[in-house]
Amino acid sequence: MKITDKSKWALAGLALALGLHAQAAESKRVDVLLVGGGIMSSTLAVWLNELEPSWSMQMVERLDKVAEESSNGWNNAGTGHSALAELNYTPEKDGKIDISKAVEINESFQVTRQFLAWQVKQGVLKNPRSFINTTPHMSFVWGDDNISFLKRRYQALQASPLFKPMEYSEDPAQIAKWVPLMMEGRDPKQKLAVTWTPIGTDVNFGEITRQYVGYLQTRPNFDLKLSSEVEAITRNDDGSWHVQYKNLKDGSSAATDAKFLFIGAGGAALPLLQKSGIDEAKDYAGFPVGGSFLVTDNPAIAQRHMAKAYGIAATGAPPMSVPHLDTRVLDGKRMILFGPFATFSTKFLKEGSLFDLFASMSVHNTWPMVRVGVREFDLVQYLVGQVLQSDDDRFAALQTYFPEARKEDWRLWQAGQRVQIIKKDENLGGVLKLGTEIVTAKDGSIAGLLGASPGASTAPPIMLDLLGKVFKDKLATPQWQAKVRQIIPSYGIKLNEHPQKVQEEWAYTSEVLQLAPASEAVGQ
Repeated sequence: MKITDKSKWALAGLALALGLHAQAAESKRVDVLLVGGGIMSSTLAVWLNELEPSWSMQMVERLDKVAEESSNGWNNAGTGHSALAELNYTPEKDGKIDISKAVEINESFQVTRQFLAWQVKQGVLKNPRSFINTTPHMSFVWGDDNISFLKRRYQALQASPLFKPMEYSEDPAQIAKWVPLMMEGRDPKQKLAVTWTPIGTDVNFGEITRQYVGYLQTRPNFDLKLSSEVEAITRNDDGSWHVQYKNLKDGSSAATDAKFLFIGAGGAALPLLQKSGIDEAKDYAGFPVGGSFLVTDNPAIAQRHMAKAYGIAATGAPPMSVPHLDTRVLDGKRMILFGPFATFSTKFLKEGSLFDLFASMSVHNTWPMVRVGVREFDLVQYLVGQVLQSDDDRFAALQTYFPEARKEDWRLWQAGQRVQIIKKDENLGGVLKLGTEIVTAKDGSIAGLLGASPGASTAPPIMLDLLGKVFKDKLATPQWQAKVRQIIPSYGIKLNEHPQKVQEEWAYTSEVLQLAPASEAVGQ
């Protein structure tokens, strides 16, 4: 049979098509695959690069840049959460202030400070002022009951060396020295109380993420895939994970096989864990909560307020909804944010789908969600009230913290989405879990992080905890132990029980991170 030129072209086209199909079917093989380009995935990648520099890693992010969702500085409060000002971390139980959670969170943030300092020393992070700045943390309350609570809280925290720099005052003149904008125009008869901790911080987690990933991209064993959305997660016969993803720019598909899969995709973590089919994911549901802030970058205002001033949450409000008037440094510019004001959307991500909530519901988690909704009626009422707020309502709330605020100086900014964890409970049906939670398969081959605050602030200790769960044997080796102790000098030590170690850690991290020395704050 004679083969014409036309036939030749047809055969060549078929061969090319088959070749492309075969190429697309081939999977990249890596030791570690990280889904999500935020602070959690990048922190874990930096940890693993320190501990096992020969391991191959790939990061897959659905947006065209890293750190564009919850890790972005505009989408979170940027507080170096260390329980200095957040009153919900010191609940009152049987007439006594319980500081155990506050101590735990503060200790975790000290690990973060050490981790950041080490990365600065190694050149992974550059110019500390670009991502962390000394910003006093303040609790600000009024009313006899709240003042009594704050004073007792202060007295209880003074038992811990981690809170020694904290000061307490009910003197309007002193408070005005600390936060003049919050006192000008205020009723002089209003009773107030504050705690003031000068060694607090403002942190740009988006900038940290970008610098982490920028460094990792210089490593030969790291690969970044942007604009790539995960479509399927399946288990290979050898126990590794096969992850298929689609390029949202050109529509092409690719796949990666990974020995260990980490899902650090913020609100999308739960649906992705569900895609994997692991039994552990069946215990969870998620409820999305958004937030908006009033923002001013007017220099005449921003330069006169230097504090993160936290109040008391409204009845039923989740911890991340505690009102605060925050000094922020974003993109090198100082500004003030006030909020958050809760918003509601069925999206699990700011750039997500309105079908996210419904797609995450299953026969395993719908009933626990219903039970939590009934039991947490105060939360439902709070969210409805927040959603129905007008611009005047939001501005009136701002004026309780900044009496002489003017509307023309402020604009409303929609921040990121958070997904509150709902976990199945045999007795209650379901419980609302606050904070963050690591979900791992029994064999440790896959893990994901669910939840919200204090999240980003404690990413290094959270990821270290994850390493202990999924690489338990490795973490027990002399090599990993030595490296971890080099990065985190206080590893294995309860700083709360060692005042001298606290002072040493503060001095070391303050110098490297260019923060105000804590020794001056406590009169050392």
